[in-house]
Amino acid sequence: MNYKRLDIPELILCEPKLHKDNRGYVFEAFKKESFNSFVGFEVDFCQDNISYSKYGVIRGLHTNTLNYAQSKLVSVLKGKILDVAVDFRLGSPSFGKVVSIELNSEENKQLFIPRGFLHGFLVLSQDAIVNIKIDRYFAHGESIGVRYDDKDLNIDWKIEKENIILGDGDKDLKSFKDVKSPFLYENNLYKMIAKEQIIC
Repeated sequence: MNYKRLDIPELILCEPKLHKDNRGYVFEAFKKESFNSFVGFEVDFCQDNISYSKYGVIRGLHTNTLNYAQSKLVSVLKGKILDVAVDFRLGSPSFGKVVSIELNSEENKQLFIPRGFLHGFLVLSQDAIVNIKIDRYFAHGESIGVRYDDKDLNIDWKIEKENIILGDGDKDLKSFKDVKSPFLYENNLYKMIAKEQIIC
């Protein structure tokens, strides 16, 4: 697996090495030791969530309260999506900055989104199956959401607004400026890995 830091360096694009032959291909989708070594802290994924969505569906923008904040590793099992992360850490030099990237089931790239970020995605293909690894279990009543079409964030979702499909919960979300973030940039949300613990 190759790892690449994006414009916000805490966001990491994971690019697998495909081993191809006449039968198809095989690749390592996740390897805990090398992943944690690259990010520099311990991420203990505990659950995989899989969603099926049709073209134009947006799920987001979501995060959780501080005590239930989740890391996410997003991959696409079928189709193509626009995956979006927004820095939601108060005091961060990139607070409110948006990073979006296409993920698809042909390239099999993954996006790592750490705690302290809003996340959402839009389906760009006829349909899509998305897998999201998380490191904390879902807790009812602990979700935080921001409107997908927030004017300050000004996210380019790549399709016409009339083609966008939202769930009922996402229709009533507040604007970015009206949602108080529980995250502070200077606070460490992870257990750091000592150099002697790093396994390459």
